[in-house]
Amino acid sequence: MEKQILFAGFGGQGVLSMAQFLAYAAMEAGKFVAWVPSYGAEMRGGTANCLVTIADEEISSPITENPLMAVIMNRPSLEKFEQKIQPGGTLVLNSSLVDRQPQRQDVEVLSIPVNQIAEDIANPRGANMILLGAYLQKTEVVETEKVLEYFERIYKGKKPSVIESNKEAFLTGVSYARQHW
Repeated sequence: MEKQILFAGFGGQGVLSMAQFLAYAAMEAGKFVAWVPSYGAEMRGGTANCLVTIADEEISSPITENPLMAVIMNRPSLEKFEQKIQPGGTLVLNSSLVDRQPQRQDVEVLSIPVNQIAEDIANPRGANMILLGAYLQKTEVVETEKVLEYFERIYKGKKPSVIESNKEAFLTGVSYARQHW
């Protein structure tokens, strides 16, 4: 099994952090992992995307033009990457900032209003972890129960309140996926 997941949005949305968290969680689960970030020079507000490859065997190349899945945080990223997803793949959208449905009929589309949910739980910086929790619950690229075991190790050195708020956001996304997808 080898899965390539593209994470895309603008700087400041936690796109790279979300992808890095997934990479660490997959490593903790014993998978082979590649994490390839790409971002504009301006960072916050500029474009940011990251390709994460997770495999059961060594990864021959961490780069692809056509990932199987994409996690999209904003409309410009949908415009840029929609056509690159493999047919039969999965497209996960932040419907709070993506105001149109994809035009493709050959991919599974999962929409979640992560910014609204983050506001509802009084954690606006947790939107990325909400989306990651929902994504993992649906796709099981890494088991959500295992991910919960890794939070403290992945966030080692962070304040306990940061770890807890991220865990709460992650679990909110998991719950959303269980109820809606």
